Amino acid sequence: MAGASALVAAGLVTLPASSALAAPGCSVTYSANQWQGGFTASITIRNVGDPINGWTLRFTFPDSGQRVSQGWSATWSQSGSQVTAQSMSWNGNLATGASTSIGFNGSWSGSNPAPTSFSVNNVACNGTAPTTPPTGGPTGGPTTPPTTPPTTPPGTGGPNPGRVDNPYAGATGYVNPEWKAKAESVSGGNRVSSTPTGVWIDRIAAIEGTPDSSSNGPMGVRDHLDEALAQGVGYIQFVIYNLPGRDCAALASNGELEADEIDQYKTAYIDPIAAIQADPAYRSLRIINIIEIDSLPNLVTNVSPRETATANCDTMKANGNYVKGVGYALAKLGALPNTYNYIDAGHHGWIGWDDNFRASAQIFAEAARAEGSTTANVHGFIANTANYSATVEPYLNVTEQNRQSTWIDWNRYVDEQRFAQALRTELISQGFSSNIGMLIDTSRNGWGGSARPTGPVTSGDINQQVDGSRIDRRIHLGNWCNQSGAGLGERPRANPATGIDAYVWIKPPGESDGSSTLIDNDEGKGFDRMCDPTYGGNPRNNNNMSGALSGAPISGAWFSAQFQQLMQNAYPAL
Repeated sequence: MAGASALVAAGLVTLPASSALAAPGCSVTYSANQWQGGFTASITIRNVGDPINGWTLRFTFPDSGQRVSQGWSATWSQSGSQVTAQSMSWNGNLATGASTSIGFNGSWSGSNPAPTSFSVNNVACNGTAPTTPPTGGPTGGPTTPPTTPPTTPPGTGGPNPGRVDNPYAGATGYVNPEWKAKAESVSGGNRVSSTPTGVWIDRIAAIEGTPDSSSNGPMGVRDHLDEALAQGVGYIQFVIYNLPGRDCAALASNGELEADEIDQYKTAYIDPIAAIQADPAYRSLRIINIIEIDSLPNLVTNVSPRETATANCDTMKANGNYVKGVGYALAKLGALPNTYNYIDAGHHGWIGWDDNFRASAQIFAEAARAEGSTTANVHGFIANTANYSATVEPYLNVTEQNRQSTWIDWNRYVDEQRFAQALRTELISQGFSSNIGMLIDTSRNGWGGSARPTGPVTSGDINQQVDGSRIDRRIHLGNWCNQSGAGLGERPRANPATGIDAYVWIKPPGESDGSSTLIDNDEGKGFDRMCDPTYGGNPRNNNNMSGALSGAPISGAWFSAQFQQLMQNAYPAL
C-alpha cells in the first residue's frame, strides 16, 4: 500500500497483467511531466506473456480535453478519448520479459489525470491507477513547455536540483560494468577499471541492448541508468552516435542509417532515447550526452572543392541531414531538466587551421538553431573524442617560424587544451552562452613510455626541433585509427583548466577504432584503409603511413593488445 501511494505521488503508474506467463500478458508503466495546458508522457510496455510479433497499445483519457499532439516510436491515433499506438517495424517483436519505450506530447484543458487502464493486443493490463494528476498540475505545476522544462520535478530517483554550471564538479561518474569486466580481463586492468567512461549508443539496437554484438553489450540505455542509480553516482555519459550517413569521410565508423533516413533517426533513435532519459526515476542523475562525433566538421573540411572531399560528405552537405539531426537531438534531449548536451567539435588536427576554425564554429551554431533547437540546449563542446592529440604539449608552442614545420603544417595549435580554449572564445562570438564549458577526451592521448621527450629540442633544423620536442608520436596529425605507441592520458577530473569543464574518458580504452582488415559484420561498419598498418595514406593524412596497430577487430569491439599498450604507455604512468 505504501509503495502504491509513492507511485501515485510521483505520477508514475505501473499496471501489471493478471494472466500467467503461458498466456498473453502485459505490464505498462506510464509517467508524465506536466505544465499549464501541455504535458509529455513516457510509456514502457513490458511483455509478461508469450512472445509478441507486433503490438497495439490502447488506453482511454479520463478527461475529454486531453489530446495527443505528437508521438514517437509508435504510430499514434486518437478517436474521441480513445488512444491507439501501433508498433513500428523495429520494435514490434517483444520476447517474454522484453520491453519497449514510447511516448508523446499532449495538450489538456480542465484537468490532466493519468489513464486508468491499458491493453496490448486487446489483452487488459489490469491494475489500479491513481486519480491524481501526473507530475505538476493546474494548481502549482510548471507553466512552460519542454523547451524550458521544470528544474525541480519530483521523481522516484530523488529530487532534481536543477542544472548546474559544471555537471562534473563535485560528482562521481558512472562505471560501465561491461567495460569494467573487459578491462579486468587483461592483467593489470584493475588499475583503471573503475574509471568512468562513455556509454556508446551507436545503433538503434543498442538502445535496448545487444547481447549478440561484438561491440555493444546486453545492457541498454535503461539498464545503464538503473545501474547508475544502484552505484549511487552523480553523472552518467552517453554518446549519441547514429546520424544518417554517419562519418562521411571514413568507413570504419559508418553507421546503419542511409544518408536520407533522417526520419528514422528521429523516430527510431532519438525519440526512444529521450523517452527513457525523461523517466522521473532518473531525475537525480546528471545525464551527459555527447552529441554526434565525426559529423559537423566534415561539412567544412571534406566537401567540394577541397582536395579532401568525399562524395558522401558532399551528399550530407547538400541534404542538410547532419545539421537537422544534431538540431533535433539537441532539442529533444535538451528539453529534459537534468541533461547536459556537449557537441563534438573535432580536434586541433582537424579544424585548427584558419580556413577550418571559424567555419566549423559557424556550422555548430547553425546546427544548434536547427529543428526547433536553440543555443540554450548546448551546455558545451568536446574536443578530441576518440582521438589521440595531446592534451598539452609541454615542450612545444606554436610560433610563426615553427608553423612552417611538417608536423604543425601552418596549424594555429599543437594541443587540445589551447585549441579548446580558443574555440570556446570563438563559439561565444557565434552566439553561444558565455557559460559554455569544454571537455577533452584524454582516454588515449597520454603518449608516455620510453619514446616520450623529457624536454625541448633546440638544435637542428625546424623539423628536427619540432619532432624532437613533441610528445604526440604519431606519424601525422590525420592518423586516427588504433595508433601505435599511444597511452592512457590524464584521468578524468573536473575543472582542470580555465574554460575546461573536465578531462573525460569518452572513448573506452581498449575498444577498437576499426578493423585492420575487412571483417564481415551486421553492424554497418566498413573497412577503412586508415586502420590497415600497411596503408600509405591519402590526402587527409598527406599520404603518410597510417600508424595503425595490426590485428584490430571492428570499431567498438574489444582490442586487448591495444589496451595492454595503452596501459604500458600511460602518462601519468600507472
